[in-house]
Amino acid sequence: MPKLNWHCLTFLLPKGIKLAYMPNKVFVLGAGSTKYGKLNESVVELALDASKEAITSAGITPKEIQSGYISNVFGVSDKQVHMAPVIMSNLGIPYTPGLTIESACGSGSVMLREAYANVAAGFYDCVLAVGVEKITQVGTVQSTTLFSYCSDFFYEGGNGASFPGLFASIARAYLTRYKATEEDLAYVAVKNHENGMLNPKAHVRKIITIQDVMQSPVVASPLKLYDCCPFSDGASALILCSEEFAKKKGKSYVEIIGSGRGASPAAVQSREDITTIPSTVNAARQAYQMAKITPKDVDFAEVHDCFTIAEVIDTEDLGFFKKGEAAEAIRSGATKRNGEIPINPSGGLKSKGHPIGATGIGQVVEVFDQFTGKAGDRTIQDAEIAVTHNFGATGASAAVHVFKKVK
Repeated sequence: MPKLNWHCLTFLLPKGIKLAYMPNKVFVLGAGSTKYGKLNESVVELALDASKEAITSAGITPKEIQSGYISNVFGVSDKQVHMAPVIMSNLGIPYTPGLTIESACGSGSVMLREAYANVAAGFYDCVLAVGVEKITQVGTVQSTTLFSYCSDFFYEGGNGASFPGLFASIARAYLTRYKATEEDLAYVAVKNHENGMLNPKAHVRKIITIQDVMQSPVVASPLKLYDCCPFSDGASALILCSEEFAKKKGKSYVEIIGSGRGASPAAVQSREDITTIPSTVNAARQAYQMAKITPKDVDFAEVHDCFTIAEVIDTEDLGFFKKGEAAEAIRSGATKRNGEIPINPSGGLKSKGHPIGATGIGQVVEVFDQFTGKAGDRTIQDAEIAVTHNFGATGASAAVHVFKKVK
């Protein structure tokens, strides 16, 4: 049975709030994922495929799962909402409680935080966390419209401000303030496509050049087609568990040692500085503090690169580079797989794809694969500490998690 653990340990929460609590250790025991891309399966079928792979990976049966957490945004586009009980029922565990969570593009990591918290609190010993999205069947126009609902629609989407347009504004502000160039952004795309070529489940497996990026059609200046991630279908799943449960199974597992969440004003126009994302900064601070590490201790990271400018800003907000220095660092190769701080070895949203409900969980699948010897040629050698970062919309919500390899 799960054991509540209310020992006294104080750690800082946002704005100096303190909480006395010693969480139980939480581990990722299994992971699974479908391919990302334009897929024929239904949203429920995708979720089940990823879940079954994670269950098999963990060496458990569905009946050992005590709760399910599902992240999804546009289930209605495939005629399925209230998804958690449907997935639990199809896994043969209809009396296991489930919860569906939506937080725009950050749904997966926000859901992971809830799953983590419930195991850490001792409510459950073993839970399923699955993210899923099915969107490509509605076409580009409708999917773009649905995505716009994730913004502050009154100020942004409802007035024609699409996400490419909003991130173009962020990019223009960054390039102007820090004297960076559009070519600097192109280096992000080229690097992530190189990584994606090594990922058999990536949506866009295609080598591109700086020239390809610079000559691709303009979507919203200064962003071009190859600065933007694709709409994707897909699902990713994890089995999270307590230390006692993990050790009984005799399988490889990964420890979650830090978890943080942050928020920003929903509308970009309400922010004091649009070249930084406050939700990322605050979530990272919390996660690092819980993990008792600094950014220098991180061996690689999976970050939210919905657009190339996002990866540039993410790496600064996560503390890997000083403000205004990421573009040059990326150009110099610091974020390549053999660089100072490898970023998005999976290919990131840019190449692996962005099935938005699954994205945050897919990042953790990459960490699990890296730390359990399943990443193949994209393996980051001697890595022991990893970070995942995932935000919703233009960063109105974000979550950061820190993982440690268990030897």
